[in-house]
Amino acid sequence: MDEQHLPDPALLARIEAGRPHQARVWNFWLGGKDNYPADRELAEKLRDIYPGMEDIARHARAFLGRSVRYMGEELNIRQFLDIGTGLPTVDNTHEVAQRVDPASRIVYVDNDPLVLVHAQALLTSDPRGACDYIEADVRDPDTILEFASRTLDFSRPTALMLLGVMGTVFDDGQAYALVKHLMDRLAPGSCLVFEDGTNTVKPEAAAEAERLRDQGQVYSYRLRTPAEIARFFDGLELVDPGVVSVSRWRVESDVFGVPDEVDAFCGVARKR
Repeated sequence: MDEQHLPDPALLARIEAGRPHQARVWNFWLGGKDNYPADRELAEKLRDIYPGMEDIARHARAFLGRSVRYMGEELNIRQFLDIGTGLPTVDNTHEVAQRVDPASRIVYVDNDPLVLVHAQALLTSDPRGACDYIEADVRDPDTILEFASRTLDFSRPTALMLLGVMGTVFDDGQAYALVKHLMDRLAPGSCLVFEDGTNTVKPEAAAEAERLRDQGQVYSYRLRTPAEIARFFDGLELVDPGVVSVSRWRVESDVFGVPDEVDAFCGVARKR
C-alpha cells in the first residue's frame, strides 16, 4: 500500500471490533474477510433463523452490477451517489460505472469507520473520472448532499443508490421522507435504485427474526413488504420489470431458468 493510501489512524481508533456492524455481517455472507468474531457470531445466528442469507447477499450484489450497467449503457447516467455502500468487494459501483464510461463520478457514503478505512485504500477512480467517500448517516441527507456536491454536479442526472440501508430507519414516514428529500435535490433524468429486505418469501423466518430483534438479540432492521418497498418509488417512473425480487431484476436466464425469489425486493425508477 503506498503512502497516500495508508489508513487514517483516527478512523482505525474508532473501529469497534466487539460490536457487530451490518456492513461487516454482509461482508461475511459474501465470503469476505473484513469482519470480526462479533460480526461472524451474529451472521451465524441470523443464518440459523433465516436460512439463505448468503443467497440474498449474493443476489443483492449482482443487482448492484446489473442496475449500474443498465443506467450507464441505457440511460447515460454518469453520476452515482451510493449511500450505505458497505465494505468494498468485487465490482463496486465505481468499477462497473467506469467500465461503461471512465469519466463517471461516484460518491460513496457510509457510517462505519472500517468501511472508510477500506475506501481510502481501495476506492480509487479512473483519473478521467472521480471517486469520493463521505462518513455520514442516511438520516442526515443535507450533510450528504452538501459534501457530495463537491464531486457531483446535481444539475445533471444522478443515480441515488440505496441498497440494503433503509431498513435501518424503522419509522415508515421518516424513511419515505428521507428518500423524497434526496430525490427532490436531483435533476430530472435522475434515478432511484432501491433494494431492501422483505418479509414475504419466508414469512415465518421473517417473523422470528423480527421477534428476536424486538428482544434486542439481533441488530435492528425493519423488514418491509414488497408493497411498502414500492412506495419509495412514488412519483417516479419505474423501469421494467418494476418492483421484483432482487434475484429477478433483469436477470439473464440460462439453462437453469429464472432464479427463485428471495426476501429482498428492488427496483429502478426515473425522475421526470
